[in-house]
Amino acid sequence: MKDFDLKQRTKLFALRIIKLFTSLPKTAEAQVIGKQVLRSGTSVGAQYREACRSRSSAEFISKIQSSLQELDETAYWLELLVEGGLIKPAKLNSLQKEADELTAIFVSSARTAKGKK
Repeated sequence: MKDFDLKQRTKLFALRIIKLFTSLPKTAEAQVIGKQVLRSGTSVGAQYREACRSRSSAEFISKIQSSLQELDETAYWLELLVEGGLIKPAKLNSLQKEADELTAIFVSSARTAKGKK
């Protein structure tokens, strides 16, 4: 059940990223950063699903770490949208919080998997 919840949660995160992208201003800057956040933010769940299908602990850890890299990159692009004045901070607070929570979950998963290895 926990696996399904995280699959669903990362999918909802991706859908929220898609919605964010469609709501961004049509300026060149917002669209360039938006495409980056769209790519990295939607990749988190895909990487996690690959981790769920991994054939070894090493492969699982690698895919979880890939999810973490995508989350970190997503957080970076979200920060640029706010700090660059392209979007109001209040609009991204819950999305940034979800990125932080997912990061904590994936860090914990990676540590647990490394401990079992």
